[in-house]
Amino acid sequence: MADTGEVFLVQSKRKEERLKALLIGALAGDGPVYRRFLIELAGHLRCFLRKRMVSMPEEVEDLVQELLLAIHNQRHTYDPKRPLTAWVQAIARYKLIDLMRRRARCEMLHDPLDVDLELFAAADIEAAEARCDLAAILHELPERQRMSILYVKIQGDSVAETAVRVGMSESAVKVGIHRGLKALAGRMRMRT
Repeated sequence: MADTGEVFLVQSKRKEERLKALLIGALAGDGPVYRRFLIELAGHLRCFLRKRMVSMPEEVEDLVQELLLAIHNQRHTYDPKRPLTAWVQAIARYKLIDLMRRRARCEMLHDPLDVDLELFAAADIEAAEARCDLAAILHELPERQRMSILYVKIQGDSVAETAVRVGMSESAVKVGIHRGLKALAGRMRMRT
């Protein structure tokens, strides 16, 4: 049985290869392949942005559309010798920064910006510790629960995709998620 970290790496590599193949096909002029690329990429972008825009969930879909347009306009700059995800994430980061700047201009017209570096450093350390704790607790769960949570809740895959991937029914995946989250919550309470 592979550990959670190995599963992440394998899944990430597969997604990278699939999206890259779709984009290369699209750049060769295949319209249906390009449509599939945009649909799949939109799902990945939503996951990427939801994790970074927790305080602005209403902005996620608008930014996804803005990113798809930017990627469409810049598709000619993609170098197939380089990783696709790095190219996409660079564009996504720039668009996310642009959004933050636009919002900051509106919100900060009247408020001075006070930066406390210790606060930011503490938040980074706490987030890293939380990820380590979650990975350790996830590893304690039965495989069916762990994989269901990993694919659906962490990676953002659909219940149907997860069911096919792990060889379970959609109902079993939903039950695995429910029981796994309940077990995770209990274990987290015991650790605090």
